Amino acid sequence: MGILEKISEIEKEISRTQKNKATEYHLGLLKAKLAKYRSQLLEPSKSAGAKGWYSVYESNHPLSLSDNVFLTMVFAIFQYKGANIQLLDLPGIIEGAAQGKGRGRQVIAVARTADVVIMMLDATKGDVQRALLEKELESVGIRLNRTKPNIYFKPKKGGGLSYNSTVPLTHCSEKLVQLILHEYKIFNAEVLFREDSTPDEFIDVIVGNRVYMPCLYVYNKVDQISIEEVDRLARRPHSVVISCGMKLNLDYLLESLWEYLALICIYTKKRGERPDFNDAIIMRRGASVEHVCHRIHRTLASQFKYALVWGTSTKYSPQRVGLTHIMEHEDVIQIVKK
Repeated sequence: MGILEKISEIEKEISRTQKNKATEYHLGLLKAKLAKYRSQLLEPSKSAGAKGWYSVYESNHPLSLSDNVFLTMVFAIFQYKGANIQLLDLPGIIEGAAQGKGRGRQVIAVARTADVVIMMLDATKGDVQRALLEKELESVGIRLNRTKPNIYFKPKKGGGLSYNSTVPLTHCSEKLVQLILHEYKIFNAEVLFREDSTPDEFIDVIVGNRVYMPCLYVYNKVDQISIEEVDRLARRPHSVVISCGMKLNLDYLLESLWEYLALICIYTKKRGERPDFNDAIIMRRGASVEHVCHRIHRTLASQFKYALVWGTSTKYSPQRVGLTHIMEHEDVIQIVKK
């Protein structure tokens, strides 16, 4: 039986197994097997040779495959709040993409490298489209709008299983954790649960190749549905409603994208001069003064004496700060060297 057949059989067994206390170990073992087979499916085949190779080329070029099948991808780069944001329009993901249908694995592999997934949905087609896309991305280890499970896991060379938790656990027991580890041929490990995680989340930690990324669900064609349906979709978490045809709500989409990218603008100021508001430094949210120094010049941090910062990150303006000070959006910084 091939990997695809094994995956299909396990999925069927999981779907027909009633979830209760008596079946939790069986289901946990099935999920561990399923995750293992899916990981094997995504590994490049040694016998595939050049057929498994793919690459994304520069703007307006296709995703090229060596067997002369082309998946057209449209690039766009636009400026917003001083940042150059690149959009990559991937070919549509069909059912079974995670198993390779329609070159789905290559397309999804590109999605794994993104900072944000924008899931374009047709508002007139209900929730079927969204459920299909979520299932395919979930199958290949892309976790949307979720944080990495707070579980410490470290394989050891001996000593058996060291199992502990800092919170009461309602989903995982020591026996279940041991069964899942044995499925991966792991018999010695340290495991510490810092939150009430599920077996699926524990398996994600073991597999270790999961990608956690933000996702915006963008519902297009809202001009073709009732106002009640527009309101329902707009109230869903991580969702934006738009109409490309009528250019409705596109500004809000851009603002939401900026927030999900977690970007901030930092402006620099020289002593005795006005801030340069025409040339922002684009950083990730949570960036420190030291990060800003590295962005300006690689040697600046070693010459750093202190910085003056104006903006919402300070208690008063200007405030004298050190390298560890965390910057916020539209802060102004003046760096003083030794």
